[in-house]
Amino acid sequence: MEVIPALDLLDGKAVRLRQGRYDEVTVYDDQPHVVAAEWSGRVRRVHVVDLDGAKQGKPVQRVLVRKVVASFGAGVQVGGGVRSMAAIDQYFELGVDRVVLGTAAIRDPELVRTAAEAYPGRIIVAVDARNGNVATDGWLDQSERRAIDVVRELSGLGLAAVLYTDIDRDGTEVGPNVDATALLAKDGGLPVIASGGVGKLEHLRALAQAGSGIVGAIVGRALHEHRFSLEEAVGAASGRGADG
Repeated sequence: MEVIPALDLLDGKAVRLRQGRYDEVTVYDDQPHVVAAEWSGRVRRVHVVDLDGAKQGKPVQRVLVRKVVASFGAGVQVGGGVRSMAAIDQYFELGVDRVVLGTAAIRDPELVRTAAEAYPGRIIVAVDARNGNVATDGWLDQSERRAIDVVRELSGLGLAAVLYTDIDRDGTEVGPNVDATALLAKDGGLPVIASGGVGKLEHLRALAQAGSGIVGAIVGRALHEHRFSLEEAVGAASGRGADG
């Protein structure tokens, strides 16, 4: 299982929100591209979220994303407010490896299909759920759609993966929802990247042991707050090292 460190961008800074709430922000670094440079060569990918974009419904931090790509190199995946083919095309033109669509999966499934056809194996759909139902618009709105139903509908599109976040655990470090993530990976028909709640190395081990369908895990706050090193995280995800 792959460890993917996260850079959440807000007002040009690297931050983390607690449970997706914009009024509970922790700022970690005012130069996110420098953090990306430190991670370069140590992991294959970095996960970038334009939180301003997620809230406004269009990419906002494009200049900073370009800096992250230049600093990290190949392997940047980015999302947040990506709701048009123009936005998708522009991100790929910046050199990102994969683009993450979230709200569009609920509001504009045709966009997901078009993007998947244009960029096979390079589109990720973020399914962000609270109590099993998908949330949209930077987690500000709650839909009536069940996460598993959304993923099943997307399973034949040639997507790279589904990024599954349990919102109630995001930024809390209490541990990911392993059971829900494993069930989605088993029954949804797509590889799953887990996100939300990783605070200890044992959380990564639990995900890695939950089934081959979970191909990656996003790690944010715990890395920024030095709960463990990136190398320790990679080791735990592959079954090595001691508990953190």
